Amino acid sequence: MAIACCSPSVRAACRPTRSGRSGRRSAAVQAVAAAPAAGAAGAKAGEQVRVAVLGASGYTGEEVVRLLALHPSFKVTALTGDRQAGKEFSEVFPHLVTATDVPTLCKIEDLDFGGVDAVFCCLPHATTQEVVAGLPSHIKVVDLSADFRLRDVNTYAEWYGGEHKAPELQKEVVYGLTELHREAIKKARVVANPGCYPTSVQLPLVPLLEAGLITAEDIIIDAKSGVSGAGRSAKQNLLYSEVAEGINAYGVTKHRHMPEIEQGLSDAAGAPVRVSFTPHLMPMTRGMESACYVKMASGVTAADLRQKLVERYADEKFVHVLALGAVPQTHHVRGSNYNLINVFEDRIPGRAIVLSVIDNLVKGASGQAIQNMNLLWGLPEETALLQQALFP
Repeated sequence: MAIACCSPSVRAACRPTRSGRSGRRSAAVQAVAAAPAAGAAGAKAGEQVRVAVLGASGYTGEEVVRLLALHPSFKVTALTGDRQAGKEFSEVFPHLVTATDVPTLCKIEDLDFGGVDAVFCCLPHATTQEVVAGLPSHIKVVDLSADFRLRDVNTYAEWYGGEHKAPELQKEVVYGLTELHREAIKKARVVANPGCYPTSVQLPLVPLLEAGLITAEDIIIDAKSGVSGAGRSAKQNLLYSEVAEGINAYGVTKHRHMPEIEQGLSDAAGAPVRVSFTPHLMPMTRGMESACYVKMASGVTAADLRQKLVERYADEKFVHVLALGAVPQTHHVRGSNYNLINVFEDRIPGRAIVLSVIDNLVKGASGQAIQNMNLLWGLPEETALLQQALFP
């Protein structure tokens, strides 16, 4: 049987593919060029980076694999999913039945990391720290869990209910909100991919706080997300009959993304920021909207806020400020890596409403992770991510 997990020059990273599809996979394997040397500044023309997706049986792992199907420089050579080990990827995700050049799923302990150059870690929160800390030093990592997003390990313990198990590694990790931390990401080995809510909030508010156009007080964030943000595991509150035809707030006053949002906004303001943040579960599969209610600095208008965002993101591929008066909608970013923003004057004098929408699984997770991995390998960050939104 053909080995589908890595190039012929290295040992197989995972189990062999099933015999019925080995011919096509063998041809795909032969096309994989030798990997860039460890420590290389970037991927050179003709080279392919050998990628492992840990936790590929979840939604964010699936999205990484789906998006990488269009990537010319990244080759998926290993997929892990402990409970699905031994299965073809298309058995777990039938909509990707045409993804014939990816390996079968295996357990992490069966993976030979000697044949891996880069890892997307899509494992659940609180399970990632020791895994990432134990990876060989030549591997570049983008972690999609929350385990490395908070710089203060004590804050992590407070909000996630357990001691951080890799505090020394935490000191080296770069927070990966791409448009705001691009230069630091380029020099990193391990990147903490931001959460979906923090992405949708920080992209519009950080430039406004940095410029002193809004105050650090009285920021109210009313956010709404599709059900896929809760992951793929079976939970009663995520059943169709529990979610359909309704809306409910959750994590009220204690959602775990709150300290991550406050960390980024405090950095931007140069002083501690505390926000009122309430997320809501919507009866839709994917999409996220954050309505941010802010107090403007003396003499500042909503038009000033909008103009600052227009200037800040004028050259960005994925962040767009809409035309005056246009309302961002989740339908208009579905399946894409784009963030749409606009600013509106509130009825209350001195206040404004900033609306921001993203796809929670793409810009809010896997798409941004690929942006970051592109930067780690010296590639254009938009590579494989310029798909337009799906509508209707």
